[in-house]
Amino acid sequence: MRRLRLIIVTGLSGAGKSTALRALEDIGYYCVDNLPSFLLGGLLTGLAARTDGPRQVAVGMDVRDTAFPASAAALFASLPDDHARELVFVEASDAALVRRFSELRRPHPLAGDGTVLDGIRRERAFLDPLRRDAGNLIDTSSLSTQALRNLIRQRYATDEDVAADRLRVALLSFGFKHGVPLEADLLFDVRFLPNPHYVPALRERTGREAEVAAYALDNDEARRFLDLLEAMLRFLMPLYRREGKASLTVGVGCTGGRHRSVAFVEALRQRLAKGGEAVYALHRQLAAEGGEGA
Repeated sequence: MRRLRLIIVTGLSGAGKSTALRALEDIGYYCVDNLPSFLLGGLLTGLAARTDGPRQVAVGMDVRDTAFPASAAALFASLPDDHARELVFVEASDAALVRRFSELRRPHPLAGDGTVLDGIRRERAFLDPLRRDAGNLIDTSSLSTQALRNLIRQRYATDEDVAADRLRVALLSFGFKHGVPLEADLLFDVRFLPNPHYVPALRERTGREAEVAAYALDNDEARRFLDLLEAMLRFLMPLYRREGKASLTVGVGCTGGRHRSVAFVEALRQRLAKGGEAVYALHRQLAAEGGEGA
């Protein structure tokens, strides 16, 4: 049986439990939200018995499972001592919670026929024993969503987790005549480069081939643009990740999407990969033609 690291995330509705779970998922935790309390033991037993799979588990549990608050102490005591475990309790002030429920226009799960504030007060009373036992108490009253995600990463990410939490960068080549890709976060046009389409010996080949790439990129303008775009992306990537962006798609287009954009994307991928970035290339038009698109 493998030893697991278990984090149970609980707390007040609207305080940020789901955000905390997503942050843990980003750093490699296997996350389950709103798990019924009677399933927790079986989940841990099943995961511990596997020879592979996740060793870090985060579970969201709260008053949506009506049996949870009263049975929590007995439930935690029944868990095997083999597993490292921690209880994280997320809370916020009454004013902050009322404002959030008002903005979302959702009812509080314990409000019944009363107000949101009535529901908040009932929930505080139900969860107070858990709050007292929590190993990590997080007050999100003055925290933005991103600030809470950063706090979770700072407290729970290992060096391996940080490496796995890098921004994933997809470099996507395409042809403007086939339409701009909707998934692109950034778009660049390389139709100013020499076009292999007009060279009969290169026309039916692709930008993945050395001769085609050399024709399009072996010039001062291409080298300069590669330098500039690489520098800009290296500047932007940590800023996007700091704001919680997990992936970035950079579209690079030429006319048909087979020669210049493909060659440029491959050259840019090689440059960025040397810096240890999680970057990969996709070629929309090559994939559409039944060729190798990634």
